[in-house]
Amino acid sequence: MSTPSTEAASLGLAVLTVSDTRTLEQDSSGQFLVDALQEAGHRALERVIVKDDVYQIRAVLSAWIADEAIEAILVTGGTGFSGRDSTPEAVAPLFDKSIDGFGEVFRALSYEEIGASTIQSRALAGLANNTVIFCMPGSTGACRTAWNGLIREQLDASHKPCNFVGVLNTRAQLS
Repeated sequence: MSTPSTEAASLGLAVLTVSDTRTLEQDSSGQFLVDALQEAGHRALERVIVKDDVYQIRAVLSAWIADEAIEAILVTGGTGFSGRDSTPEAVAPLFDKSIDGFGEVFRALSYEEIGASTIQSRALAGLANNTVIFCMPGSTGACRTAWNGLIREQLDASHKPCNFVGVLNTRAQLS
Protein backbone atom coordinates (compact mmCIF):
# COMPACT_ATOMS: atom_id res chain seq x y z
CA MET A 1 0.00 0.00 0.00
CA SER A 2 1.46 3.38 -0.95
CA THR A 3 1.81 6.29 1.43
CA PRO A 4 -0.73 9.06 0.83
CA SER A 5 0.76 11.89 -1.19
CA THR A 6 1.57 15.16 0.51
CA GLU A 7 0.99 16.98 -2.77
CA ALA A 8 -2.05 19.23 -3.03
CA ALA A 9 -5.14 17.06 -3.20
CA SER A 10 -8.40 18.03 -4.83
CA LEU A 11 -11.13 16.66 -2.59
CA GLY A 12 -14.79 16.12 -3.39
CA LEU A 13 -16.94 18.18 -1.02
CA ALA A 14 -20.61 18.72 -0.38
CA VAL A 15 -22.24 21.76 1.22
CA LEU A 16 -25.43 21.50 3.27
CA THR A 17 -27.30 24.57 4.45
CA VAL A 18 -29.78 23.97 7.25
CA SER A 19 -32.49 26.63 7.13
CA ASP A 20 -36.25 26.97 7.24
CA THR A 21 -36.17 30.20 5.25
CA ARG A 22 -33.21 30.42 2.85
CA THR A 23 -33.23 29.71 -0.86
CA LEU A 24 -30.13 29.12 -3.02
CA GLU A 25 -30.28 32.76 -4.12
CA GLN A 26 -30.31 33.97 -0.48
CA ASP A 27 -27.81 31.46 0.89
CA SER A 28 -24.69 33.63 1.20
CA SER A 29 -23.10 31.25 3.73
CA GLY A 30 -23.44 28.20 1.49
CA GLN A 31 -22.22 30.21 -1.49
CA PHE A 32 -19.21 31.46 0.48
CA LEU A 33 -18.28 27.84 1.33
CA VAL A 34 -18.65 26.69 -2.29
CA ASP A 35 -16.52 29.61 -3.53
CA ALA A 36 -13.88 29.07 -0.81
CA LEU A 37 -13.52 25.33 -1.37
CA GLN A 38 -13.25 25.81 -5.13
CA GLU A 39 -10.67 28.57 -4.66
CA ALA A 40 -8.66 26.08 -2.57
CA GLY A 41 -8.72 23.64 -5.50
CA HIS A 42 -11.45 21.31 -4.26
CA ARG A 43 -14.57 20.19 -6.12
CA ALA A 44 -18.11 21.12 -5.02
CA LEU A 45 -20.01 17.92 -5.85
CA GLU A 46 -23.31 18.70 -4.11
CA ARG A 47 -25.07 21.69 -2.58
CA VAL A 48 -28.42 21.33 -0.84
CA ILE A 49 -30.65 23.34 1.49
CA VAL A 50 -32.81 21.40 3.95
CA LYS A 51 -35.31 22.44 6.58
CA ASP A 52 -34.07 22.40 10.17
CA ASP A 53 -35.41 18.90 10.78
CA VAL A 54 -33.34 16.11 12.34
CA TYR A 55 -34.53 13.48 9.85
CA GLN A 56 -34.14 15.60 6.71
CA ILE A 57 -30.61 16.55 7.80
CA ARG A 58 -29.71 12.91 8.52
CA ALA A 59 -31.18 11.70 5.23
CA VAL A 60 -29.00 14.02 3.14
CA LEU A 61 -25.89 13.43 5.24
CA SER A 62 -26.34 9.65 5.26
CA ALA A 63 -26.47 9.56 1.46
CA TRP A 64 -23.37 11.75 1.21
CA ILE A 65 -21.46 9.71 3.82
CA ALA A 66 -22.14 6.59 1.74
CA ASP A 67 -21.04 8.31 -1.51
CA GLU A 68 -17.37 7.44 -2.13
CA ALA A 69 -16.85 10.60 -4.19
CA ILE A 70 -17.72 12.88 -1.24
CA GLU A 71 -14.75 13.10 1.10
CA ALA A 72 -15.77 16.09 3.22
CA ILE A 73 -19.04 17.78 4.10
CA LEU A 74 -19.54 21.38 5.19
CA VAL A 75 -22.76 22.06 7.11
CA THR A 76 -23.88 25.60 7.84
CA GLY A 77 -26.78 26.54 10.10
CA GLY A 78 -28.85 25.03 12.87
CA THR A 79 -26.08 25.08 15.49
CA GLY A 80 -27.57 27.70 17.82
CA PHE A 81 -30.18 27.56 20.55
CA SER A 82 -33.32 28.82 18.82
CA GLY A 83 -36.41 26.62 18.84
CA ARG A 84 -35.68 24.58 15.72
CA ASP A 85 -31.85 24.51 15.77
CA SER A 86 -31.14 20.79 15.60
CA THR A 87 -27.96 20.27 13.59
CA PRO A 88 -25.88 18.88 16.50
CA GLU A 89 -28.65 16.46 17.48
CA ALA A 90 -29.01 15.33 13.87
CA VAL A 91 -25.33 14.98 13.05
CA ALA A 92 -23.55 13.78 16.20
CA PRO A 93 -25.14 10.28 16.18
CA LEU A 94 -23.75 9.74 12.66
CA PHE A 95 -20.14 10.21 13.78
CA ASP A 96 -17.79 7.26 14.15
CA LYS A 97 -15.37 9.68 15.84
CA SER A 98 -15.86 13.22 17.11
CA ILE A 99 -13.35 15.97 16.41
CA ASP A 100 -13.79 17.81 19.70
CA GLY A 101 -11.04 20.31 18.96
CA PHE A 102 -13.00 21.80 16.06
CA GLY A 103 -15.75 23.26 18.25
CA GLU A 104 -13.26 24.33 20.90
CA VAL A 105 -10.95 26.15 18.50
CA PHE A 106 -13.84 27.58 16.47
CA ARG A 107 -15.28 29.18 19.61
CA ALA A 108 -11.84 30.52 20.59
CA LEU A 109 -11.45 32.15 17.17
CA SER A 110 -15.03 33.38 17.24
CA TYR A 111 -14.53 34.91 20.70
CA GLU A 112 -11.98 37.27 19.16
CA GLU A 113 -14.67 38.44 16.71
CA ILE A 114 -17.97 38.41 18.63
CA GLY A 115 -16.99 38.09 22.28
CA ALA A 116 -19.06 36.10 24.76
CA SER A 117 -21.83 35.51 22.21
CA THR A 118 -19.71 32.65 20.90
CA ILE A 119 -20.90 30.45 23.78
CA GLN A 120 -24.17 30.10 21.89
CA SER A 121 -22.41 28.28 19.05
CA ARG A 122 -22.67 24.50 19.07
CA ALA A 123 -20.20 24.07 16.20
CA LEU A 124 -19.00 20.47 15.92
CA ALA A 125 -17.14 18.09 13.64
CA GLY A 126 -16.46 14.40 13.25
CA LEU A 127 -15.70 11.49 10.97
CA ALA A 128 -18.30 9.14 9.53
CA ASN A 129 -17.21 6.40 7.11
CA ASN A 130 -13.90 8.28 6.71
CA THR A 131 -15.83 11.38 5.59
CA VAL A 132 -15.00 14.49 7.59
CA ILE A 133 -18.02 16.62 8.53
CA PHE A 134 -17.71 20.20 9.79
CA CYS A 135 -20.82 21.90 11.22
CA MET A 136 -20.73 25.63 11.74
CA PRO A 137 -23.18 28.46 12.43
CA GLY A 138 -25.27 29.84 9.60
CA SER A 139 -23.81 33.33 9.35
CA THR A 140 -21.40 34.06 6.53
CA GLY A 141 -18.98 35.54 9.08
CA ALA A 142 -18.96 32.31 11.09
CA CYS A 143 -18.40 30.26 7.93
CA ARG A 144 -15.51 32.54 6.99
CA THR A 145 -14.01 32.14 10.48
CA ALA A 146 -14.33 28.35 10.36
CA TRP A 147 -12.99 28.05 6.80
CA ASN A 148 -10.06 30.46 7.15
CA GLY A 149 -9.16 29.53 10.71
CA LEU A 150 -9.53 25.73 10.60
CA ILE A 151 -11.10 23.91 7.70
CA ARG A 152 -8.96 25.17 4.81
CA GLU A 153 -5.72 23.96 6.43
CA GLN A 154 -7.22 20.67 7.57
CA LEU A 155 -8.25 19.88 3.97
CA ASP A 156 -4.80 20.80 2.63
CA ALA A 157 -2.44 17.82 2.25
CA SER A 158 0.58 20.09 2.63
CA HIS A 159 -0.46 21.45 6.03
CA LYS A 160 1.88 20.19 8.75
CA PRO A 161 2.15 18.56 11.17
CA CYS A 162 -1.19 16.95 10.36
CA ASN A 163 -4.37 17.29 8.32
CA PHE A 164 -7.39 15.14 7.45
CA VAL A 165 -6.39 14.39 3.85
CA GLY A 166 -4.47 11.27 4.92
CA VAL A 167 -7.53 10.02 6.81
CA LEU A 168 -9.76 10.68 3.82
CA ASN A 169 -7.31 8.94 1.49
CA THR A 170 -7.63 5.74 3.55
CA ARG A 171 -11.23 5.57 2.38
CA ALA A 172 -10.10 5.34 -1.24
CA GLN A 173 -7.53 2.70 -0.31
CA LEU A 174 -10.17 0.57 1.43
CA SER A 175 -12.53 0.50 -1.58
